[in-house]
Amino acid sequence: MDVIRIEGLSKYYRHQLTGRKIHALEGLNLNVGQGETFGFLGPNGAGKTTTIKLLLGLLFPSSGKAWLFDKPYTDIRVKQDIGFLPENPYFYDYLKGEEILYFIGKLYGMNSVDLKKRIDYLLENVGLSQARHLPLHKYSKGMLQRIGLAQAVIHKPKLVILDEPLTGLDPIGRKEIRDFIFTLKDEGSTIFFSTHILSDAEMICDRVAILMKGKLAKTGKMTELLSPKVKTYEIVAANLTEEGKRALKQVSTRFVDEGTQVAASIEDESKVQTVMELIQKDKARLISLIPQRESLEEIFIQEVKGK
Repeated sequence: MDVIRIEGLSKYYRHQLTGRKIHALEGLNLNVGQGETFGFLGPNGAGKTTTIKLLLGLLFPSSGKAWLFDKPYTDIRVKQDIGFLPENPYFYDYLKGEEILYFIGKLYGMNSVDLKKRIDYLLENVGLSQARHLPLHKYSKGMLQRIGLAQAVIHKPKLVILDEPLTGLDPIGRKEIRDFIFTLKDEGSTIFFSTHILSDAEMICDRVAILMKGKLAKTGKMTELLSPKVKTYEIVAANLTEEGKRALKQVSTRFVDEGTQVAASIEDESKVQTVMELIQKDKARLISLIPQRESLEEIFIQEVKGK
């Protein structure tokens, strides 16, 4: 079953002075299957947030249709099964962390006993157990992002929609939230999120879509979008002789000599075995040999540049 299905969805505005149509979204066709983690990628102004607001009924489309759980997106019954974190969440900042979660949980009709257990669980998993009694106006941006994620899933929704969920988080925080997203997926939730942090999308997503200027540019599974072909082999070796370094440099497209260690890039796969034999013959030590494949970021840049 498709949790999200979009057909020909468009949204345009009229320029206040010229009256010219400005297309925020144009003819979007998209589907997200049950249990998927789906990444929605694109630069600022691509139409990602517009799409999310249309799905949630916060905006009305100029044309096209959308379904959530095989029901029209306007059906009020689907709202109970959706959790949402906007890009810039706003909270009653005089409330404490656990109080805002209790408030949101009660809006969903949760009973107090289950709600308190859920709050403890979520605060632990988003790294805010120590800040549960702190008023939200004392939270940092990253902490607000974490509490925002917690409130989005307080009621165990079947579909979790996140608009830039990793914004404002440090590397440790990003890892913790990535791990939590994996937990949500394991629990059966479908995750639909937009992001600019492509490395995180590459690690998290089953499928991604790239949106450019309101139009869908590319969509597919990560294994389909990322080329299996190796572009280069990155080699780091230690204790090579000067003669060995010269030989390695001759077959490398990039060579860095750091004294006791050298780093080299080899594009020709047939030369990798030659390099391995060279290192062994020189009685040097191979530290790493890493094949470099095309990344999601490179695909995204190609689309931005129109290649």
